[in-house]
Amino acid sequence: MIKESEVYKIGSITRTHGVRGEVALSFTDDVWDRADADYLVLRIDGILVPFFIEEYRFRSDTTALIKFQDYDSAESAKELCGCDVYFPHALTPEPDEDDEYTWRYFTGFRVVDEKAGELGEILHVDDSTQNVLFQVGDRLIPAVEQFISHIDHQARIITMRLPEGLLDL
Repeated sequence: MIKESEVYKIGSITRTHGVRGEVALSFTDDVWDRADADYLVLRIDGILVPFFIEEYRFRSDTTALIKFQDYDSAESAKELCGCDVYFPHALTPEPDEDDEYTWRYFTGFRVVDEKAGELGEILHVDDSTQNVLFQVGDRLIPAVEQFISHIDHQARIITMRLPEGLLDL
């Protein structure tokens, strides 16, 4: 069984496309293309389920048309519409210095403050506004590059140097 902490959201299925079973994926991260992944994870009735990719092509910078195995008609693919799409942290390639990745990539990372110590795991990334926030337990911590002193992608730990008093709010 796939656990919530093992994946992070990269988009959602918006509609079917054509009659061969293709669906439109509206995405915020094209990590599956960079990682050359065989599958994506969809939330079906509250359960995270792997769906193997037969083929895909990009429609724009934020939309891809994807054909999943065993979905060969618009009627069968219709049940996937509205599903959130996730990608496994374990398959995510470690970014090079030149690579860009979304803040959602850090879901499941542990946050350590240089002074306060371990703060907990990033449960959710709120990127709905210009000020991106990490939800760590019941705290909201600004996801600001200047606050991040080190990222250990292998151990999935972000070390931060948070401003004095921020954790007291």
